Amino acid sequence: MSEHEHALDWLQSWYSAQCDGDREHRWGLRIETLDNPGWLVEINLEQTDLAERKNPRQQIDRNEHDWVHAWTAGQTFHLACGPRNLTEALTLFRVWVSARD
Repeated sequence: MSEHEHALDWLQSWYSAQCDGDREHRWGLRIETLDNPGWLVEINLEQTDLAERKNPRQQIDRNEHDWVHAWTAGQTFHLACGPRNLTEALTLFRVWVSARD
């Protein structure tokens, strides 16, 4: 399986590792649809070792339905993408988490 195919499994493991009996009651992540169409993902990084890390806005625009944007604002990692780019977007988050400054 490719790195993309494991993106959701990896995200589930990452989220589970952040849960400490308290954090998950206040901060988490949200995945919702956009009406253009596409996906919006917000991953709250508060109380994680990533809370202060920055990710400048990345934009991959191939066409109207094939695009991915990723950025941090405050202590939240944001992803927005086309309707068939959710796995690619989650993989960008995975790569960012795995990168060492």
